[in-house]
Amino acid sequence: MANDGAPWTIDGKTVVITGGNSGIGFETAVALATMGARTLITARNAERGKQALEDIKERSGSDQVALVVFDLASLASVRAGAAEILARCPQLHVLVNNAGLVLSKRQVTVDGYEATLAINHLGPFLLTELLLDRLRESAPSRIVNVSSTAHAGARRGMRFDDLQTEHGYRAMSVYGRSKLANILFTKELARRLEGTGVTANCLHPGLVATGYGHDGDTSGILEFSIDKLARPFSIDQVAGAKTSVYLASSPDLDGVSGLYFVRSKPKQPKRQALDEAAAKQLWDVSEQLVAQPAGSAA
Repeated sequence: MANDGAPWTIDGKTVVITGGNSGIGFETAVALATMGARTLITARNAERGKQALEDIKERSGSDQVALVVFDLASLASVRAGAAEILARCPQLHVLVNNAGLVLSKRQVTVDGYEATLAINHLGPFLLTELLLDRLRESAPSRIVNVSSTAHAGARRGMRFDDLQTEHGYRAMSVYGRSKLANILFTKELARRLEGTGVTANCLHPGLVATGYGHDGDTSGILEFSIDKLARPFSIDQVAGAKTSVYLASSPDLDGVSGLYFVRSKPKQPKRQALDEAAAKQLWDVSEQLVAQPAGSAA
């Protein structure tokens, strides 16, 4: 769809939201469906996804809501999910890469990759690549990546010498690097999309209550510590979704790309997130990793 110069409106647009069955992804879906968007959520658990689907329909008053089930922890599953999205969406105007988690202990995916990196970065990276032609064809269109101020903790950058964190796993450090990856990915993606009518921006949603470990993926001491320390300062999930909703729906964002937002306003991320060479290197490494057959990294 060519841009006819009319102001952006989310009404009638097709939106895909990963992790739309819970947390801020769920609230983003409710808000955009209420605004008239044809909203497709993804989930890795079919039953939870189906329940969320009914809840979104009820709260938004819209029946233009659909579900695709796939697992960001499996590159084969991501490919299957992307194929289903493409089959069901002749046009695609907004992709919200929202799903993510933090794990208290190091885990490895079916593809042999450290799970936090795989789910928070590699899965969304591959999904975006697979949907990119449809987004270009549907332009003007938008890509919204949910990052976090936790990227500030990755002071040493991406640590390409140990990207899979095989040595010295520390949960919040690994999570911070995955959120740094979200920003670097957004920066490089925006650069590559210049002139296409597709924009890419990222955001910190705020410290959201129960926002860590989607679908209960944290465990033990880490989960207890995060909840106990963060809850007095946290916001609810509706508030946490506001910046995602703003980036997806506001006409003020026409043509705006490559920025990091906090509370719906642009903000400069930490120095390590502005490293153009690291962004390009991460892109190249990610391309190589998602192209490898399952288990080859083990």
